[in-house]
Amino acid sequence: MLWADSHPVPPHLSKWKGRARCAERTLLVGYVPQMTTRPLALAGAFLALTLAACSTASSGQAISSPAASSGGSGPIRIGVEGPLSGDQSVTGVGMVNGAQLAATDLNAKGGINGRQIEIVPIDDAADAATGVTAATAAIAAGLDGVVGPYNSGVGIETLPLYLKAGLVPIRLTSNSSTNSMGYTLQPMDYQIAPVAAKGLTTWLGAKKVAILYDTTQNYTTDLAESLKSELEAAGVVVTAFTPIEPGQKSYDAQVKTAAATSPDVIYAATYFPEGGLIAKAMLNQKVTAKCVADFASADPGFITTAGNAAAMNCPVVGVPSPGEFPEGKAFVDAYTAAFGTAPGTWSPYTYDSVGILAAAAAATGGFDATKLTAFLNEAKDWPGATGLVTLDPATGNRDPATVVFLDVDEAGEFHVDEAWATAAKPLWLFPS
Repeated sequence: MLWADSHPVPPHLSKWKGRARCAERTLLVGYVPQMTTRPLALAGAFLALTLAACSTASSGQAISSPAASSGGSGPIRIGVEGPLSGDQSVTGVGMVNGAQLAATDLNAKGGINGRQIEIVPIDDAADAATGVTAATAAIAAGLDGVVGPYNSGVGIETLPLYLKAGLVPIRLTSNSSTNSMGYTLQPMDYQIAPVAAKGLTTWLGAKKVAILYDTTQNYTTDLAESLKSELEAAGVVVTAFTPIEPGQKSYDAQVKTAAATSPDVIYAATYFPEGGLIAKAMLNQKVTAKCVADFASADPGFITTAGNAAAMNCPVVGVPSPGEFPEGKAFVDAYTAAFGTAPGTWSPYTYDSVGILAAAAAATGGFDATKLTAFLNEAKDWPGATGLVTLDPATGNRDPATVVFLDVDEAGEFHVDEAWATAAKPLWLFPS
């Protein structure tokens, strides 16, 4: 994310506006430049379905022959898979709403190749078995495209089903085991762990870190292992590496045990239902170690679960809040007008996911998987609500991807942490 004079700067970062300039793309400093050279309106570049032209595929992305679509003049059916029920339902609802807003905007401009878009919610409840059942039913009912899932442990099971059906998923998974299973616009674990480790050491000055992690999810397990390796390579002592079981009512005992190892930081590599409770326990127990929650907790549900005081006491590794992207205000205003509530963390990502899939379909004349894959492999600097999108054809992952530390204000909203930005000196603010 990079602010030029034509882009409004969030007030808490306004003092840095004059320092922002083009910086090299890197994954090790966190906040990577994501900027268009012109204002990005919701009805402008996004709905114009623009992408760099492509001629040949540059990757052997594993996608099978195209499945039959709804065809004809009927609606284009794009599934959105996510946790629409259960503890993480707030995430799934925000995902579906973001996709629906994109569909509404696109339909107002004629849809895709003259056909209207229909969003098909697919509820996996953040559970792999439930996801397989739901994905199988959705495929049987007919899909032209799919966005999601969110949980990597679910995606390991459902993404192959979509690929086998000839679909090109635009996933929201962050575990590297889902590399090349379609494409993603959000950061991956190998992009997140270095930023988290650098923040703990450079910003918080941690010499000792305790890690609590959810062993039932692919993302949190692998992220915790990667973070542990990054920290130990930097000379940090990992005082505890403790698995936790999700779905508990309290993590007081685990926090007490971790705090007894005298860490400088307790890092919660969990999704927000657990991360929020860990933050609450740390505040209630007056733990002197700093609380930091992982990327998997970067959701408004973390604040609701923890309570505002505990959330303010616990920075979160994540992505900018929807309103902090260069064109974020327009997106937030449109979303709020449509749904009567603020967008979730991943709402702009599903908005862009539908948008880039629509761009590819419009340019290639439909949803042929081979043509879509070739086109998306060449995606470079596509302008979306989350900034510019370039996709790595070797993995299908966004490169670069924006990773930041967030704080929570008194109004219960996430913002890029100014203290982190000052200490970590990301290249977008402090070019060498």
